[in-house]
Amino acid sequence: MNGRLYRGTWLLVGLPLLLLAFSVARPSALQAPNLPPAFDATTAASLAKDLALRYPDRTPGTPGAKGAAAWFRRALKPYGFDVHPDRFTATIHGKRTTLVNLVVEKTGLTPRAEIVVMAHRDGAGADGGLINNASGTAALIELARSYAPTAAAQRVSLPYSLVFLSTDGAADGVRGAAHFAAEPGARQNILGVINLDSIAGHGRPRLILNGNTARSPAPGLVETLRAALAQEAGGDPARPSGLQQLFGLAFPFSPYEQAPFVSRGIPAVTITTAGARPPEARRQRGGNLDLRHLRVIGLAAQDTVDAMEEGVSLAQGPTSYVFLGQRLIRGWAIEIVLVGMLLPFLAAAVDLFARCRRRRIRVAPALRSYRSRLGFWAWTGGLFLVFGGFGFWGRDSGHPPSLNAVTWPGAALIVFVALAAAGWVVARSRLLPRREIRPEERLAGQSGALLALGVVGLLVAATNPFALVFVLPSLHAWLWLPQVQTQHPAVRAGVFAAGLAGPFYLVWSFATHYGLGWDAPWYLAKLFASGYAPLPLFVIGLGWLAVAGQLAALAAGRYTPYPAAHERPRRGPLRELFRTLFLVQRRRAALAEARRAVNE
Repeated sequence: MNGRLYRGTWLLVGLPLLLLAFSVARPSALQAPNLPPAFDATTAASLAKDLALRYPDRTPGTPGAKGAAAWFRRALKPYGFDVHPDRFTATIHGKRTTLVNLVVEKTGLTPRAEIVVMAHRDGAGADGGLINNASGTAALIELARSYAPTAAAQRVSLPYSLVFLSTDGAADGVRGAAHFAAEPGARQNILGVINLDSIAGHGRPRLILNGNTARSPAPGLVETLRAALAQEAGGDPARPSGLQQLFGLAFPFSPYEQAPFVSRGIPAVTITTAGARPPEARRQRGGNLDLRHLRVIGLAAQDTVDAMEEGVSLAQGPTSYVFLGQRLIRGWAIEIVLVGMLLPFLAAAVDLFARCRRRRIRVAPALRSYRSRLGFWAWTGGLFLVFGGFGFWGRDSGHPPSLNAVTWPGAALIVFVALAAAGWVVARSRLLPRREIRPEERLAGQSGALLALGVVGLLVAATNPFALVFVLPSLHAWLWLPQVQTQHPAVRAGVFAAGLAGPFYLVWSFATHYGLGWDAPWYLAKLFASGYAPLPLFVIGLGWLAVAGQLAALAAGRYTPYPAAHERPRRGPLRELFRTLFLVQRRRAALAEARRAVNE
């Protein structure tokens, strides 16, 4: 590998970095009017405890869910609001279930422009769902009371309509929020969404921004809500780190209810004080609300609504960005930098291939070897999708599976592994070393694998440039494998392991940030099986795994090029397998016949 060419090409990345520096901006917050606070945290806490005590299990489809819906209507009746039910059906855990969103609207001077404040109503647990999410539901009712027709005069005449939305089915794929966001005209009518989720926990208040596509909410809404929380709490709320935000754009996923709105271009932010999957040990019967957090978040939500009601519409701004402190880097600049970081690898990989051609080193057998590995992974991926189509992995159909009930389907996984192993038995007959491999053949194997890896990188860039953060470590680490081919096996293993940093961080982030632990790999697999994660990324991932397999064989000294015609056995792998099975059966029959003859 030409190290000088590789290092020199990095100079081309300087221009994208310069563009990125000029894309840094500081969004401004909307100014809230100087109105007296009207949110009563003590009343909200009493409502939350009453809901959790009366209906501790509000799982969709249960009597508790119906009772909680009736309780919500009764709680708002004294304030002169009409509660409109919006029923829909969804398949949850294999059962067709009726869910209901409850919509409360206060019409403004511009009826077709709405500000939405929402909280999910469903919940369960040892504390009766007190934190998650009786606290958010109670705050929603208290905020609605603040803007009720019977409230103070300064909050009666509003430029924009207000919608207080109590959703259902949040824990099972944010069903209620997705249903509301998908309604016709929602994208044109909704100016902003504030989602209240587990707002009275003991954790630090934090903002959740990402959606289930590579988009971000309007930075003006984020900054307005941040400033309101900072003013009420005396300190900034937590927010995902820049690296977490980047990986959220690279692999869009969120179990929170702002996600369906953000993905449709509607500004939406979630405020929470708890993790996405709080440990059971922290859920105590009777519960313990943090009254300070309930007051701070309730007042901040009210300040944000008042600021948006000043008649100033939020500018959507860039479709994606990464916040660093109070400044943001625009997504298009990050994409250009990530694509630019492909250039050094592509230049060095193509130069390596050209060197092989000049020295008349045949790369075709290496590409055929990669084809065999790709065929195995295509077989495995196809089996995985077929099993998912038959419902062996669950029936979530486009919605993120619940974080609270991650189960490994043992029997189906055993059958799947057995069939995948059968595919490997067929593929490996062409990949086993049968002779000593020359250094030129190993170099050709590396050149072919790196060319395939370059194609994988280009496909990722065409699909979602942010997802290059998963691939770039493997591109730039594995490019050095030819240089260390004669080094100690530990050195080769270290260089190869460095290329796995991107996928490893993805699994680690799900294991830690969403509390999944060892269930994280299977949960990620279910996201693809359910159709939530994009299919093109799954297919490209299979190509990456085939490259990893070939380079792992090279690093371990187990690589062989695809055998020439005179090196291959007379029969193909399938024919050889069937012949072996036939001969085994024939030999058993002959032995049984011989034993019978001896006995007679």
